[in-house]
Amino acid sequence: MTAISKILIANRGEIALRVLRACKELGIATVAVHSTADANAMHVRLADESVCIGPPPSRDSYLNIHQIVAACEITGADAVHPGYGFLSENAKFADILDAHGITFIGPTAEHIRLMGDKITAKKTAVELGIPVVPGSDGEVLPENALEIARQIGFPVLIKATAGGGGRGMKVAKTEEELEEAVSTARSEALAAFGNDAVYMEKYLGKPRHIEVQVVGDGAGNAIHLGERDCSLQRRHQKVWEEANSPALNVEQRMKIGQICADAMKKMKYRGAGTIEFLYENGEFFFIEMNTRLQVEHPITEAITGIDLVHEQIRVASGAGLSVTQDQVVFSGHAIECRINAEDPRTFVPSPGTITHFHAPGGLGVRVDSGVYAGYKIPPYYDSLIGKLIVHGRTRVECMMRLRRVLDEFVVDGIKTTLPLFQDLVSNQDIANGDYDIHWLENYLAETSAT
Repeated sequence: MTAISKILIANRGEIALRVLRACKELGIATVAVHSTADANAMHVRLADESVCIGPPPSRDSYLNIHQIVAACEITGADAVHPGYGFLSENAKFADILDAHGITFIGPTAEHIRLMGDKITAKKTAVELGIPVVPGSDGEVLPENALEIARQIGFPVLIKATAGGGGRGMKVAKTEEELEEAVSTARSEALAAFGNDAVYMEKYLGKPRHIEVQVVGDGAGNAIHLGERDCSLQRRHQKVWEEANSPALNVEQRMKIGQICADAMKKMKYRGAGTIEFLYENGEFFFIEMNTRLQVEHPITEAITGIDLVHEQIRVASGAGLSVTQDQVVFSGHAIECRINAEDPRTFVPSPGTITHFHAPGGLGVRVDSGVYAGYKIPPYYDSLIGKLIVHGRTRVECMMRLRRVLDEFVVDGIKTTLPLFQDLVSNQDIANGDYDIHWLENYLAETSAT
């Protein structure tokens, strides 16, 4: 076991503050890194030490590996927590930290590489016994796309092998649409990821997006912490998440969870990870694995009582998992709403100064946010300013609580997506749990037309 004494948090915003809080609870010293735009961020103000690592552009600060390693050496940080986004799934970063004797609080570089490429991830999933969506065995090129599509059957989905967030993703419903879909997906993939490789999958009509939370100790022990339903999305970006999914029963939940846990045992996976599926007509189809902490991890914490950041740090230090599978107890229902600094109708970003900020409270209410009254939201980064997490004994109680706290939440000075959630919590389809990955975009299209 390698004791960790000081953790550098290589991130910003609410996730940096979330990690900082976990470190303080464990008695571990913290180092915040920040761009010049984030000098007054809450995690910077609360950390034991802080280091400015560059100007506002991410490439010059939060993605600058050399500056982050230098900050570790200057402050004596012996571990780095990458949060999510930025360098959290960068195998090169993990390798460089290892070469400098700094612990990366996450999976091995090998596993990041393996699951970071969509084609190798799918092949690995098949080998590990995880169900996959029918698709190409490798890269799709303009000259072989039609043959592969005919084998799979239309409609098909073209996806960037190094992609995420909906970039490099196109649907072809007919043979006539295929050529343009492949060409456009390759161009988008090259622009977004520097890699134009794409692959092809069967396009499912009305699936739900279900993901399973796993944690492994790197020595062959792994557990699952149930699933989350992330089907309410806009442009492939998650907006509202639930745990557990209203679409699954206990038997389905435990079966897919055990399949994922067994797969992580075979991999000897280390740290937290999420295995994502499309779910339709009672079947699960693997789409990708995220080898990091997810934005929506708090709802899993709410229904299990297990702190996932604590687990990440324990595993990275060699202490192993704090619980076994039979000790994991699921309790109640949780919902997370991602509060963005955006116009709730147009979704145009709304940076600026927050003049008033009041977070709701009460039993079963959690707000993860790094903003405060007087804080100026910079225009350079993701528009997420906070996450509202509500927990109840049942889904009905959870929805009623969410309705109440949304009315209490005050963020003035900028536009936010809070009004969107006030609409959703009152919608009958949402109340019934009757939605799929296309529901929200259809709803937004209908409401904008009226």
